[in-house]
Amino acid sequence: MAEYRLYHSPGCSKSRAALALLEERHIPVTVVLYQEQAPTLAELDHLCQCLGKRPLAIMRTQDKRFAELGFSVNDTRSDAQWLEALHQHPALLERPILQVGDQAVVGRPPEQVLTLLPTP
Repeated sequence: MAEYRLYHSPGCSKSRAALALLEERHIPVTVVLYQEQAPTLAELDHLCQCLGKRPLAIMRTQDKRFAELGFSVNDTRSDAQWLEALHQHPALLERPILQVGDQAVVGRPPEQVLTLLPTP
Protein backbone atom coordinates (compact mmCIF):
# COMPACT_ATOMS: atom_id res chain seq x y z
CA MET A 1 0.00 0.00 0.00
CA ALA A 2 1.33 3.42 -0.96
CA GLU A 3 2.10 6.02 1.68
CA TYR A 4 -0.15 9.08 1.65
CA ARG A 5 1.71 12.26 2.64
CA LEU A 6 -0.21 15.48 3.12
CA TYR A 7 1.82 18.68 3.20
CA HIS A 8 -0.46 20.41 5.66
CA SER A 9 -0.88 23.82 7.25
CA PRO A 10 -3.29 23.63 10.20
CA GLY A 11 -4.07 27.35 9.88
CA CYS A 12 -5.30 26.96 6.29
CA SER A 13 -8.99 26.14 5.79
CA LYS A 14 -8.31 24.38 2.46
CA SER A 15 -5.64 22.24 4.09
CA ARG A 16 -7.93 21.34 7.00
CA ALA A 17 -10.72 20.46 4.55
CA ALA A 18 -8.41 18.20 2.52
CA LEU A 19 -7.28 16.40 5.68
CA ALA A 20 -10.91 15.96 6.75
CA LEU A 21 -11.78 14.42 3.36
CA LEU A 22 -8.97 11.89 3.77
CA GLU A 23 -9.92 11.11 7.36
CA GLU A 24 -13.60 10.65 6.41
CA ARG A 25 -12.46 7.97 3.97
CA HIS A 26 -10.22 6.34 6.58
CA ILE A 27 -7.10 6.97 4.50
CA PRO A 28 -4.01 6.54 6.68
CA VAL A 29 -2.12 9.72 5.97
CA THR A 30 1.22 11.02 7.18
CA VAL A 31 0.75 14.69 7.96
CA VAL A 32 3.79 16.78 7.08
CA LEU A 33 3.82 20.06 9.00
CA TYR A 34 6.18 21.59 6.48
CA GLN A 35 6.20 25.04 8.09
CA GLU A 36 7.54 23.58 11.33
CA GLN A 37 10.13 21.34 9.66
CA ALA A 38 11.06 22.65 6.21
CA PRO A 39 11.33 19.95 3.54
CA THR A 40 14.85 19.33 2.27
CA LEU A 41 15.90 20.50 -1.18
CA ALA A 42 15.73 16.87 -2.37
CA GLU A 43 12.20 16.48 -0.98
CA LEU A 44 11.05 19.70 -2.64
CA ASP A 45 12.63 18.67 -5.94
CA HIS A 46 10.94 15.26 -5.75
CA LEU A 47 7.62 16.94 -4.92
CA CYS A 48 7.98 19.12 -8.04
CA GLN A 49 8.66 16.01 -10.13
CA CYS A 50 5.60 14.27 -8.67
CA LEU A 51 3.46 17.31 -9.46
CA GLY A 52 5.00 17.76 -12.90
CA LYS A 53 5.69 21.40 -12.07
CA ARG A 54 8.67 23.68 -11.70
CA PRO A 55 9.38 25.18 -8.26
CA LEU A 56 7.92 28.61 -8.97
CA ALA A 57 4.63 26.95 -9.97
CA ILE A 58 4.19 25.49 -6.48
CA MET A 59 4.84 28.75 -4.66
CA ARG A 60 2.19 30.99 -3.17
CA THR A 61 3.05 33.92 -5.43
CA GLN A 62 -0.01 35.91 -4.26
CA ASP A 63 1.11 35.70 -0.63
CA LYS A 64 2.29 39.12 0.60
CA ARG A 65 5.45 37.49 1.99
CA PHE A 66 6.44 36.51 -1.57
CA ALA A 67 6.67 40.18 -2.57
CA GLU A 68 8.10 41.26 0.79
CA LEU A 69 11.03 38.93 0.16
CA GLY A 70 11.68 40.68 -3.15
CA PHE A 71 10.42 37.80 -5.28
CA SER A 72 8.52 38.25 -8.53
CA VAL A 73 6.99 35.79 -10.98
CA ASN A 74 9.12 37.54 -13.60
CA ASP A 75 12.38 36.75 -11.79
CA THR A 76 14.98 34.90 -13.80
CA ARG A 77 16.02 32.70 -10.89
CA SER A 78 16.94 29.13 -11.68
CA ASP A 79 14.86 26.21 -10.46
CA ALA A 80 17.62 25.49 -7.92
CA GLN A 81 17.33 29.04 -6.59
CA TRP A 82 13.53 28.76 -6.31
CA LEU A 83 13.92 25.42 -4.48
CA GLU A 84 16.30 27.12 -2.05
CA ALA A 85 13.76 29.92 -1.56
CA LEU A 86 11.06 27.34 -0.78
CA HIS A 87 13.36 25.58 1.64
CA GLN A 88 14.23 28.86 3.40
CA HIS A 89 10.60 30.09 3.39
CA PRO A 90 8.38 26.98 3.55
CA ALA A 91 5.26 29.07 4.21
CA LEU A 92 5.43 29.95 0.50
CA LEU A 93 4.74 26.33 -0.50
CA GLU A 94 1.31 25.92 -2.06
CA ARG A 95 -1.03 24.00 0.19
CA PRO A 96 -2.29 21.45 0.74
CA ILE A 97 -0.36 18.95 -1.36
CA LEU A 98 -1.10 15.23 -1.27
CA GLN A 99 1.72 12.95 -2.40
CA VAL A 100 1.16 9.27 -3.10
CA GLY A 101 4.23 7.47 -4.38
CA ASP A 102 5.44 9.34 -7.45
CA GLN A 103 2.22 11.29 -7.90
CA ALA A 104 1.05 14.44 -6.19
CA VAL A 105 -1.73 16.96 -6.45
CA VAL A 106 -2.38 20.42 -5.00
CA GLY A 107 -5.62 20.32 -3.02
CA ARG A 108 -7.19 23.45 -4.42
CA PRO A 109 -10.05 22.87 -4.25
CA PRO A 110 -9.64 20.34 -1.43
CA GLU A 111 -11.55 17.69 -3.40
CA GLN A 112 -8.55 17.46 -5.75
CA VAL A 113 -6.85 15.19 -3.19
CA LEU A 114 -9.51 12.57 -3.93
CA THR A 115 -8.12 12.14 -7.45
CA LEU A 116 -5.17 10.19 -6.01
CA LEU A 117 -7.30 7.77 -4.00
CA PRO A 118 -7.93 4.26 -5.27
CA THR A 119 -11.30 3.75 -6.86
CA PRO A 120 -13.60 1.48 -4.85
